[in-house]
Amino acid sequence: MSDHNPLFQLPQHAEPCPQCGQPLVIRSGKSGPFLGCSSYPACDYLKPLHQHDNTVVKVLEDEPCPECAAPLAVKHGRYGMFIGCTRYPDCHFVVHEEASASSSIACPQCQQGQLTERLSKFGKTFWGCNRYPDCRFLVNDAPQLGTCQFCQFPLLLQKKSGLYCAAKACQKKQPAKAD
Repeated sequence: MSDHNPLFQLPQHAEPCPQCGQPLVIRSGKSGPFLGCSSYPACDYLKPLHQHDNTVVKVLEDEPCPECAAPLAVKHGRYGMFIGCTRYPDCHFVVHEEASASSSIACPQCQQGQLTERLSKFGKTFWGCNRYPDCRFLVNDAPQLGTCQFCQFPLLLQKKSGLYCAAKACQKKQPAKAD
């Protein structure tokens, strides 16, 4: 391949690095392309190429932000719809979705929190401790009250083929209960 093929050349960027003055170059990372200093690793400056701006769908004039009293707004962001302050980035208030599928099942790891249904950024449902990040317990299948008949772990998981132990070391299918 020739060096003058436009498909293999990075575009020239006239903006100098604000930290050291060297030219910025386009680099690629796990979150996509970004601008980075050409003198890396001596200078670690980087800047995203694409901002993930939020689009305001509707301003809620009658709903004041509890942190700054500015109106709240329905916004469309990187992961879907949400409600946030109109003064962003000065105010970072966001209404967090209430855990509609909050369970009365205690977290078997920390025994202080409750398991709540959540949605990952990929749209998958999982259940995790509501004390996150202090407790990082999570399961991908619906939790059920019960004790494993093999290892006595205090949580079972409801899968399509029956109840299973939630302990990663066990994960055995539970025998059907006799009435």
